[in-house]
Amino acid sequence: MVQMSSAPTEMRGLLLCATPDAWLERAVAERNTLLIDHANCEKKAAGTALSLLYRYVDRSPLLTVLSPIAREELLHFEQVLALMRDHDVVYRHLSPSRYARGLKSCVRTHEPARLIDTLLVAAVVEARSCERFACLAQILDGEIGRYYGRLREAEARHRDEYLALANEYDDGSADVRLTKILERDRELVSTPDPDFRFHSGVPL
Repeated sequence: MVQMSSAPTEMRGLLLCATPDAWLERAVAERNTLLIDHANCEKKAAGTALSLLYRYVDRSPLLTVLSPIAREELLHFEQVLALMRDHDVVYRHLSPSRYARGLKSCVRTHEPARLIDTLLVAAVVEARSCERFACLAQILDGEIGRYYGRLREAEARHRDEYLALANEYDDGSADVRLTKILERDRELVSTPDPDFRFHSGVPL
């Protein structure tokens, strides 16, 4: 049995809870699904950065920060594809998890609230990814575990960059909104989830 409950306190940063041991056990058992959905997550992360670049062309600090993030996320996607090839994992369609949809339900629809919330959601996604990479690096053997250990640093940097941008455009609501999004993250990762994915909750 995977035992991680004593480790994630310092790993999780601003998150309100650690990844459940049951999810980590499933990640070891379903490594191929983990890799496939991780590849999907890297594509989505690049897409998030690119969509913000297109939507907010008048926000110079945002453009400066998010362009290299988008490039790095696509590089990570290519690296995961290489890992999948090395381990004979066939890329196949997976339905999306409830996680991103659940966090995005917190995003308000008027500006600048929409921008602030979107940046905060991205920061929380990166924070959760960072925490899970740190855990997975300890329990997955070989090349995959080492790779996830290296990715943790990049995810922590992206988290901090998204938080800094949210503060840059803060209208006074960022602290309250971040708390709401973190509470939603805690709910999504700590409650039963029918689908195993990179950001899913407790496996059924």
